[in-house]
Amino acid sequence: MRNMLFRLGVSLSLLSLFLFKSESAVSSIDLGSEWLKVAVVNLKPGQIPITIAINEMSKRKSPALVAFQSETRLLAEEAAGIVARYPDKVFSNLRDMVGKPYRDVKRFTDAMYLPFDVVEDFRGAAMIRVSDDVSYSVEELLGMILKYAANLAEFHSKAMVKDMVISVPPYFGQAERKGLMTAAELAGINVISLINEHSGAALQYGIDKDFSNGSRHVIFYDMGSSSTYAALVCFSAYNAKEFGKTVSANQFQVKDVRWDSGLGGQNMELRLVEYFADEFNKQVGNGVDVRKYPKAMAKLKKQVKRTKEILSANTAAPISVESLHDDRDFRSTITREKFEELCGDLWDKSLMPVKEVLKHSGLQADDIYAVELIGGATRVPKLQVKLLEYFGRKDLDKHLDADEAIVLGAALHAANLSDGIKLNRKLGMVDGSSYSFFMELDGPDLSKDGDTRILLVPRMKKLPSKIFKSFNRSKDFELLLAYDNDGLLPPGLSSPLFAQYAVSGLTDAANKYSSRNLSSPIKTNLHFSLTRSGILSLDLAEAAFQVTEWIEVPKRNLTVENSTIASSNDAERRRTAELKNNLEEYIYATKEKFETSEDFERISSNDERQSVIKKLDEVQEWLYTDGEDATATEFQERLNLLKAATDPIFFRFKELTARPEAVKFARRYLTELQQSLDGKLTRNEKIEEK
Repeated sequence: MRNMLFRLGVSLSLLSLFLFKSESAVSSIDLGSEWLKVAVVNLKPGQIPITIAINEMSKRKSPALVAFQSETRLLAEEAAGIVARYPDKVFSNLRDMVGKPYRDVKRFTDAMYLPFDVVEDFRGAAMIRVSDDVSYSVEELLGMILKYAANLAEFHSKAMVKDMVISVPPYFGQAERKGLMTAAELAGINVISLINEHSGAALQYGIDKDFSNGSRHVIFYDMGSSSTYAALVCFSAYNAKEFGKTVSANQFQVKDVRWDSGLGGQNMELRLVEYFADEFNKQVGNGVDVRKYPKAMAKLKKQVKRTKEILSANTAAPISVESLHDDRDFRSTITREKFEELCGDLWDKSLMPVKEVLKHSGLQADDIYAVELIGGATRVPKLQVKLLEYFGRKDLDKHLDADEAIVLGAALHAANLSDGIKLNRKLGMVDGSSYSFFMELDGPDLSKDGDTRILLVPRMKKLPSKIFKSFNRSKDFELLLAYDNDGLLPPGLSSPLFAQYAVSGLTDAANKYSSRNLSSPIKTNLHFSLTRSGILSLDLAEAAFQVTEWIEVPKRNLTVENSTIASSNDAERRRTAELKNNLEEYIYATKEKFETSEDFERISSNDERQSVIKKLDEVQEWLYTDGEDATATEFQERLNLLKAATDPIFFRFKELTARPEAVKFARRYLTELQQSLDGKLTRNEKIEEK
């Protein structure tokens, strides 16, 4: 009898999949709703390592705009120059539309008074019509802007730049992240990683600081033009080896992030737009409503932005719009007090992300070392007053450039990921998934109960991560990936489902080998990856099963020697299968502990954990490729190699977990000893008295 372990590749059909590969220099893009910034990692000696790329107008940020006029495409500053005359030909806020279905894009453009001709394509996605016979998808238009950013980087660095890191807001879901990757592919850009905006800011904050005296909790509060979030980040230090010496190195971990994706500086500007529109309508009379005229609204919105900026530094501000509508000029003034009254309900809303992040972390306002402000809208005085009141502070922390912190931090991340670039200062980074994900099994023989819905990724699980799930299954099924309905969902999401796979080949395998004495049920193994960019996918599905075969041995050949050899071969096969299984289980169990247990973070550095996880990934890849038919000795060698790397950390973990019980035992022993001594002293005293 012999046991044979079989693994079959199971075919997968995914509704949408994006893969990109190329080689490039490195740069970063902070892509906002209204503006974009570009930073370049300079490779030439004597240059500042990371610099901001300036545009053709010598400005450090560029409008995130694309326009079409007389069959000519205009980008950034050129597009901004015609927005008042052709508001329906200049396309803005594209970042906020990427990955969204038609109905959401249409609702958004209407609310923002954006006079775009939005149409629905066959997928239910949004297309923007630029002429009678030409329409572009949001990804295509966004790709044009990203290409402009890449050209800025190349012009600034005098070198070809393709590889980039692009920042994204933390609330971006799977569709938005994949949509942005598609836009980058259309622009010819290889995105080596997306980075959450708060992680970019945290990198820039921590790169020059020393945390060897203790850990610090810092909140990064960002209010941009269209959204607001608060991220709780813990900075600390650990001992690392460098050139044979022990040195102190810094690291940070994102503990939580909360947001309001519909609250930003644009909301304040819209309150002013509505206020001045009403005032102009009263001046004109005759039932005129300026809101019905896109050109007039474009002019008014442009001047309102300037008025809001003036109010940040002054108690009153004027507004003047030449020929706003029907050759009528509009002039008025507004006080800061009136502005704050118009936005009255927004101030309490602006505190909700901060309150939520503290509530879920269990920390108090006094536990926060610093509150760093980023994003242009944080310059509004009333917002700062509300934050000061909530945290009970006299001052907020403004060590970072509110406009450039994210793009500079993203450039540090790009340099760290790029081959051939070594940073003099190290800062370990651990970010997590903004959402939790479930997988759900669907098939004709499966009931809709708790057993078919399995938690795959808990919220704030480390990026990147590998996930492995195994269960008994002998029939084909569909695998659905979905957001956790009970948790946070991406803005405007109508269904938690975001990916669907058809897993086939199991039924055929079961039928083929059913007559061959299956010694155990067919096991389905699923291998998932959660990338640095926060994108979840199923990479591999396989079926594993054992077959028991009976072999008839003719009596005439049955000698003691042959019998011994046969028994030895059977034993070796069993030992090989057992060691292979042990190695596989060790890899997945160890990775799970290293990636999810906070205790391991306390007794090991980020570099140590990443080094171990890298070794685990390498052996895992070998196990399913070259090691498929390896010998028992080879499996044992790989297991010993992994244990040599992990044993020192597991020893520290054992010390950490055993210490409380040991302390408890020692205290109990000392108490009992003290009681015993006290009893002896009492007896001795009585003897002496006698």
